[in-house]
Amino acid sequence: MESWDDVGPELPGLARRAVAAELSGHALDTLDRGPAAPVFVTIRCADGALRGCMGTLAAAEAHVTREVARNAVLAATRDPRFPPVTGAELGELSFEVSVLLPEEAVPGLEQLDPARFGVVVRDAAGRRGVLLPEVPGVESAAQQVEIARHKAGIPDGAVAQLTRFAVRKYRE
Repeated sequence: MESWDDVGPELPGLARRAVAAELSGHALDTLDRGPAAPVFVTIRCADGALRGCMGTLAAAEAHVTREVARNAVLAATRDPRFPPVTGAELGELSFEVSVLLPEEAVPGLEQLDPARFGVVVRDAAGRRGVLLPEVPGVESAAQQVEIARHKAGIPDGAVAQLTRFAVRKYRE
């Protein structure tokens, strides 16, 4: 099996090619490379502003390359916060792939660090909010959890379970 050093650096380019293929109506022939792994694909504008981000907490595909291609297309075309990416803007965008490592339960904020760990906030109703590590402007664990709660619709003060995860991050 290939190591992350072999396949990881190629993932952002694969994400770009998957979006380009989708926008042009062509099929992308992805190689089945790397193990199954959950990933998030983040698309940014030239000024660093978020343009789309989608991913999974559990791998849906048998190989990380297929997971990246699927999530890249979803980030470009299905992120409800943004209109779909167009072919005209594709050259101005940058792609980042975060391969998620296993989640770990944490009892509280003191075990979180938004520069090192992503966070998942879950409540008893099944709502779930996720925030990746290294999000620009997020400087404290409390802020990270607040944003994840808001994304999930979990009210402040409601009982919620926290888990954290590290990532292997690859950028263009």
